Amino acid sequence: KIIARAERFREDMVVVDTGTWQGDVHGRHILELHAEESTPDAPEMDIQEAGTVYTALVMGVRDYGAKCGFSKGVVGLSGGIDSAVTCAIACEAFGAENVLGVAMPSPYTSVDSIEDAKKLAENLGCRFEVIAISSVFSALKESLAHIFTASKNSARPTVDITEQNMQARIRGNLLMALSNKYGSLLLSTGNKSEMAVGYCTLYGDMSGGLAVISDVPKLLVYKLAQYINRSKNLIPARIISKPPSAELAPNQLDQDDLPPYEVLDPILQAYLEQNKSVAEIAAMGFERPTVEDIVKRIRTNEYKRKQAPLGLKVTSKAFGYGRRYPTAQNFKEEDAL
Repeated sequence: KIIARAERFREDMVVVDTGTWQGDVHGRHILELHAEESTPDAPEMDIQEAGTVYTALVMGVRDYGAKCGFSKGVVGLSGGIDSAVTCAIACEAFGAENVLGVAMPSPYTSVDSIEDAKKLAENLGCRFEVIAISSVFSALKESLAHIFTASKNSARPTVDITEQNMQARIRGNLLMALSNKYGSLLLSTGNKSEMAVGYCTLYGDMSGGLAVISDVPKLLVYKLAQYINRSKNLIPARIISKPPSAELAPNQLDQDDLPPYEVLDPILQAYLEQNKSVAEIAAMGFERPTVEDIVKRIRTNEYKRKQAPLGLKVTSKAFGYGRRYPTAQNFKEEDAL
């Protein structure tokens, strides 16, 4: 029986009367705990999963920053839910006045996304800047056009994932420049679902000094947003309701490349945290080809995660020190594929 509880993930002190050592008739010492005589010094904290995780993440950012000499943070704001939640955590950890949110629209960024990012920053009270990357992106493509054309053996270069990654890396370069100039900690915004299957760009959106939500599955990110909005709508409703998109190509949606998160996240949890095999996961009701594809993506993207920033651990098994796995894999897991 719990007779007292200190605040979670915050410095606190609780004094509890647990009785004294007493002896029985044989002279043996026994310890008596009188729960009914003790009352917690503070009311029990909210034990909802999202609230607990949010508090842990805020403490993690604040503690890491303090111990590494950072009192300010910078976050790239895409107008999506991952960067919104990360920015909210940063504002609580460092204070909104010490956080810079930066929108970096490309030719594929919607007007809604820029408006949502600006509204988020206004609601949180942090500084907001816009740095358009269209001209830089065009110049970079022009510099590479003659090489890309020759390599594709065609009259004009073919647009593919390369151009999408170029946009992400331009943004990563700009954010790191701001981090260097102002001595701010760059907080990367990728979630665990994306990190697991490699839906992220090395030296792009993976750039940063701390990966705040890298151990938070996408569905839990939505719960965090709801928790943040529990008393006031700090995160605009449109950020929460719109379909997730990297906006690196026309009409792009996450679900064009990934299964729905309602399918992806349970499979990831079963494989990564519960150590279930492909066969066992398929027996849970998921299509085996889907499970095999996800497991293959997890394995082949280990090289990306090895180069990712340090992350905060909030689940039973996080990437990095929580899951040791070889990058070069000339073997086959039993029952994996």
